[in-house]
Amino acid sequence: MSASKGTLDIHSPQLTDLVKHKKKAADREVFAVQSLEKDVPVTLHVVAKPSPAPAKSTKKSTPVWVLWVIWYNTYRRFFAVVFVVNFIGIGFAIAGKWPYAARYPGALVLGNLNVAILVRNEIFGRCLYLFVNTFFAKWTPLWFRLACTSTLQHLGGIHSGCAISGVAWIVLMVVHQFKMKYMFNDSILAFGVITSVMLFVTLCAGLPWVRNTHHNVFELNHRLFGWTSLCMTWVYTIVTNAYDTADGKFDHVGRYVVQQQAFWYTVGMSIFIVLPWMCTRHVDVDVELPSPKVAVLRFERGMQQGLLARISRSAVKEYHAFGIISEGTHAKHHYLICGVQGDFTKRLVSDPPRKIWTRELKFAGVSNTSTLYKRGIRICTGTGLGAALSTCIQSPYWYLIWIGSDQEKTFGPTISGLIHRYIGPERLLLWDSKVRGGRPPTMKILKEVYDQWQAEVVFITSNYVGNFEIQHGCKEAGIPAFGTLWDF
Repeated sequence: MSASKGTLDIHSPQLTDLVKHKKKAADREVFAVQSLEKDVPVTLHVVAKPSPAPAKSTKKSTPVWVLWVIWYNTYRRFFAVVFVVNFIGIGFAIAGKWPYAARYPGALVLGNLNVAILVRNEIFGRCLYLFVNTFFAKWTPLWFRLACTSTLQHLGGIHSGCAISGVAWIVLMVVHQFKMKYMFNDSILAFGVITSVMLFVTLCAGLPWVRNTHHNVFELNHRLFGWTSLCMTWVYTIVTNAYDTADGKFDHVGRYVVQQQAFWYTVGMSIFIVLPWMCTRHVDVDVELPSPKVAVLRFERGMQQGLLARISRSAVKEYHAFGIISEGTHAKHHYLICGVQGDFTKRLVSDPPRKIWTRELKFAGVSNTSTLYKRGIRICTGTGLGAALSTCIQSPYWYLIWIGSDQEKTFGPTISGLIHRYIGPERLLLWDSKVRGGRPPTMKILKEVYDQWQAEVVFITSNYVGNFEIQHGCKEAGIPAFGTLWDF
């Protein structure tokens, strides 16, 4: 390990063809490469040291079919199906062709909202990942395992589709009540409008533009108005079902209200929302500051790979998600890499906390499905290592490609030590752009490693531009890949 260079001095056999011009014999190094097949002797590969300034490849335009396939992904397909089915139902309801919708409009509102909340519930998510990883790992056809990963990663499409549909159904319900307002008490109409407005504001606060560019605004408003919507839904559900339109009085109380579908839908929705918050704890944390760009947080107890943690300085607001690094469930600690970008992460450096709020039940990310595959590649840039490293530490069948600048100096001895101790040179490629003089020919490296490592899939953690380039390159090359997901 060379601290003066600011990088781990580890090379990879997969850089074989990066340099085309001649090199002297003294400039070449020989590495043992682990055979992928039994009873095959270990071979030696001659690896040319890379040029300090890699030649820039000419950019070519991405084929239209690649752009379309990646844009219309499983997230959007889920969204489209849920949206279309619901709005066909709304059309039938408006035309008077669906008696159930006319009789139980509240059930359709709350049914959609229940599903929207359920698929975002950490406990439900962990159960789904556990089921898939337990019963379908390695033996099922590759296309099926890829479909499982894609489905689990893009459940947000169901969340968005059901949330929008739920708001549409409640608007239809309230409009119908106003058309027949002579049959309803003014309090029912008032709470119907208030609940609709609260749900609409909650929906708007979760739009991609708000979520990705104004995260604190999203966090505060989506949660505040979401909780307000839940309270208003309870009131609206009770007054709507308690009111008897025949005599204009609130005669249906107690047992009658409890027997209604809408009541139990509201109970279910409340449970799905409250359960994850019951796991919230104020825990001890040690903060390591290897550089002004990064804070490394250390917590008690080990974790399985592929999990993410939400942390906050407040019990109820401004939670931020980071990938968890751990040697396994047997370990004493787990770590988070927090890149200094916004106000929250800047404060971690300027005012390191001794305690921090977190949910003890962590939620699963796409890396958690790495157990489905026989061999894979984890490629990441910068602080994206936080979501990638555990997979490669805990499984000898995953290859790590980490692209960054001045990596050891920036991320410190704790992270460098984990890499050095647990990942051998036969499945590791570190590209320090500061030492090597620029960005690597990423797709060239990835294709070579993919072929030689006999990988089944590639998981990508990078910024928007890096993710776009690698994911589109993989699709064009026919390499199965899953990238960072920004809820569209």
